[in-house]
Amino acid sequence: MIALATVLAQAGDGASSALPVASNGSGVNSNLLIVIFASAIFYGTPLLLAALGEMLTERSGVLNLGLEGTMLMGAVAGCWASIHGTGPGWLVVIEALLAAMVVGGLTAALHAVLVLTFRVEQIVSGLAITILAGAAGLSSYLANSLELSKGPVPHRLEAIDVGGLSDLPVAGPLLFDHNALTYASWVLVGALWWYLFRSRRGLHLRAVGESPATADAMGISVARTRYAHTIAGGALAGLGGAFYPLAIIPLWSDGITGGRGWIALALVIFGFWRPELILVGAYLFGAFSSLGLTLQARNVEVSAQLLDSLPYLMTIVVLVFVSSGWARRRLGAPAALGTSYEREER
Repeated sequence: MIALATVLAQAGDGASSALPVASNGSGVNSNLLIVIFASAIFYGTPLLLAALGEMLTERSGVLNLGLEGTMLMGAVAGCWASIHGTGPGWLVVIEALLAAMVVGGLTAALHAVLVLTFRVEQIVSGLAITILAGAAGLSSYLANSLELSKGPVPHRLEAIDVGGLSDLPVAGPLLFDHNALTYASWVLVGALWWYLFRSRRGLHLRAVGESPATADAMGISVARTRYAHTIAGGALAGLGGAFYPLAIIPLWSDGITGGRGWIALALVIFGFWRPELILVGAYLFGAFSSLGLTLQARNVEVSAQLLDSLPYLMTIVVLVFVSSGWARRRLGAPAALGTSYEREER
């Protein structure tokens, strides 16, 4: 069985980075590859949730560069609710997750109002939200005011030994020893795939993202569609942010997400705006995020700084590659992504 050991580490820029899982089992389940794959799922879960939220937003034609700030606000809300929630532990965790979703949705709603109602440039609005809510901004102020760092987060997401199968060779740690939010993210991937490609509302969403004028002519409300999916995307990003204090890092630290919102943005492109491919990319980035400390736990001499930088180096490579118009067309980005739409008077 693989136990998740979480330790607080400080990155050079003051952001927190989590340590990978460590194995206390024997036999095949203590194999380095199995540990890395299990770590990839664990550390990839918040990236997956945030990237799925951004995918919904971008499918509607709205670009939200405020993802990192939204995740941080969700982390603050989740941490606060875990400390001050009432009821049994499992209920408090649910309250914390719901609080993170609400705050994440409200943060994204601010972006939606700015870009859809007041026609603010989408890149400017997103960056402003990330700066406002970032590690040196509102999230840090709220965390200090609410004294979130005074003690450990009391109610957290714990791994579930599904059916007592966590000790099964290979499949046990990979499939049957994760927390409820990780399992929920798998269901969410399937649900979003069906929503996008098999439902009428998903067809409407893709139409708005590709050609809002055509969608408007078909009687689809462009503004309502963009508002709804931007807010829903923010709720998922807030949920991803809450994963850090509730599952990965037991103590609040300013900038607890460590810039993972930017990785989630790149994941949407990496996954071609498709939920199943975003899942693959999230786990790949999750493996890189935990690789350095996983190897260190095995006393393997590696450059921790180099391995810690791998997710961000990959992010840069992905963004550089897709910066060309050719890549944008080939990768299937929504044609109206980042462009505002104002209905013409008839």
